[in-house]
Amino acid sequence: MTDITTPPITDDSAGDDKVTLITKEGLEKLKEELRYLKEVKRKEVAERLREAISYGDLSENAEYEEAKNEQAFTEGRILALEEKIKNAKIIADKHETGKGATVVLGSTVVIQNLSSSSKPEEEYTIVGSTEADPIHHKISNVSPVGKGLLGQHAGSTVKVSTPGGALQYKILKVK
Repeated sequence: MTDITTPPITDDSAGDDKVTLITKEGLEKLKEELRYLKEVKRKEVAERLREAISYGDLSENAEYEEAKNEQAFTEGRILALEEKIKNAKIIADKHETGKGATVVLGSTVVIQNLSSSSKPEEEYTIVGSTEADPIHHKISNVSPVGKGLLGQHAGSTVKVSTPGGALQYKILKVK
């Protein structure tokens, strides 16, 4: 894992399709989920399979089919998490803040939607797509708004093309 402290990267691939851009906190969440799946979920699914097999005829056993499907999903998720963790690149915690700061991965940005007078200031953290969670104000660097904000400075006005139409934002602060 390496720190990314360079100017904005606008695509999770960053020249390598397997790179997973992520914060330290996000990486810990992935590792925690992986531990849970390996240590707890696998055992639960194996127990469900044993129980379903004990019912006899597997050709018409819905419990068995459901448990097999859950096992396949769990194993697939484990493989996906292992791959993401193996190819993780930590988004550096250290970046410019204040007046004149440039928006980069890991920046928290206070913006105002100039296209809508009803919306107050909004605050978002720009993260890699693995961690994107708009409900918790984390937007992906590959989302239309995330892409539009990257590389900009406090005080800049940015026009963003979204599926819902063009929007205009003013960057009030970069933290």
